[in-house]
Amino acid sequence: MNVVLAGMEILVRWDVLAAILVGSVGGVVIGAVPGVGPAVAIAILLPATFSLDPIVGLTMLLGIYGSSMYGGAIPAILINTPGTPVNALTTYEGYPMTLRGEARRALSLAYASSFFGGVFSVVCLVLLSPILAKIAPLFGSREIFLAALLGMILVVVAHRGQTLAAGMLACFGLLLSTIGLEPSQYTGRFTFSQAWLANGINLIVVVLGLFAISQSFFLMRGDDEEIRVSKVRGGLFQGFRELARHPLVAGMSGVYGVTMGIIPGVGEFTAQFMSYATARRISKRPNSFGHGSSEGLIASETANNAVPGAAMIPLLALGIPGEALTAMMLAVFYVHNVVPGPGLFLYQLDFVTALFLALLVLNIVVVVFLLFATNLLVQLVRIPNKFLGVCILTLSFVGVYSLRNSATDCAVAVVFGLIGFVLRRLRLPIIPIVLGMVLGGIMEVKLRSSMVRVKTPIDFIDRPVAAIIFALIVLVLALHFWWVISEWSPKREWRWTRRKSSSEFGKALSRRQADLVKRRARKLKRNRSMYNRR
Repeated sequence: MNVVLAGMEILVRWDVLAAILVGSVGGVVIGAVPGVGPAVAIAILLPATFSLDPIVGLTMLLGIYGSSMYGGAIPAILINTPGTPVNALTTYEGYPMTLRGEARRALSLAYASSFFGGVFSVVCLVLLSPILAKIAPLFGSREIFLAALLGMILVVVAHRGQTLAAGMLACFGLLLSTIGLEPSQYTGRFTFSQAWLANGINLIVVVLGLFAISQSFFLMRGDDEEIRVSKVRGGLFQGFRELARHPLVAGMSGVYGVTMGIIPGVGEFTAQFMSYATARRISKRPNSFGHGSSEGLIASETANNAVPGAAMIPLLALGIPGEALTAMMLAVFYVHNVVPGPGLFLYQLDFVTALFLALLVLNIVVVVFLLFATNLLVQLVRIPNKFLGVCILTLSFVGVYSLRNSATDCAVAVVFGLIGFVLRRLRLPIIPIVLGMVLGGIMEVKLRSSMVRVKTPIDFIDRPVAAIIFALIVLVLALHFWWVISEWSPKREWRWTRRKSSSEFGKALSRRQADLVKRRARKLKRNRSMYNRR
């Protein structure tokens, strides 16, 4: 109880409360604009947070991270366009409800589910904090190295169907982390006698290039569409009453969100799809999923918003980010010489508790804001893409140049912006590059410090926690290779070739997919025109 009171004392500072307000409202606005997303906003704001106190800067970034999914549900439900990538599943249930004239019901249910997921994760984290404080001293250099390695492996295997590409991009991020002066002997690595490479490649420059500048290129390249959105009439409180009628789905989705958030490299996508699939399996009306099911909408939005709070656990307890957004927050710690890890839970538990309570407060602020400002936010979807792209590009250059007043950093950011643009066009993941850079530095430092006490390979895993993490690494790799072998087993290939030759089957599948895409596009166009006429 004393820790909670100490956290509240930190939270009631005027600058912390202002950061919560700016982060929560700003995150909702950013999430409601399709094509921006929290990664772009955090990348742009990151240089500005370096001059703030750690609790203020982290609270603002955490507010954007946690509240953007609230706003992302608005265009997903009203115009079938997710405001953030993780709101894609919301379109499956929200947009059909809008076509039936139930937009108000869908929005209120999304808000209520998001609020429950956010509060549920905070309650779980406050209860877990004392346990984490006891477990944290068991993690030394070896354990943190193995945990970072496990996080890297989970990030790679999470991209099913793109594992090889994700692994190569993660290795590229590891390579970027080695550029510059080597930490023990201070010899140059991959500098090629260039003075500007002596300090390495700045993580913030890479993040701004890969996320913000590449997204601005993507937006400026596309065409602007005229979108008409009708106002949402009536109150938005009924979603809380409807949510209370589905406690099993809401509770199960919250557990999925917290569990998947704690595991590095998993995140919102896995949480929402697992909760959605489970909700459909236990539902009494599984056929309604995909056609405006309230249970499907609850599962998706609850799991999404339960992840951000839980994703802070590996970051704070081990100093290991589980995704790109928490990797950006890690930079704020490093700038202020605050070392996340086991010592944070031992000596600064009030700081950790203040962050968790800030998550609770921002969820309350967001819901109150949305209940009265939804119709204003609806109009944000009409902002032209090219105008957004120019604004993002301008703010990105301002942020990059303000880091070190260096034009070279701007040029490096443009190069990574082009790399990010190409990866987006090829539909390849960008996150492994950032996590490779962050985890690469952590793994190198912890490996060097642990090798002093290691004489044989067995000594590396002779402690209980290290042995458990090593066993998890072996288990994850074994399951992944088992999945790969089962997908490409000769028996399955024989069944395919028995039906048709490989070329004929591929052509038939391509024709069928093309026909399905065309029919779906015609149906969406017809539904949208009917909705606009209303």
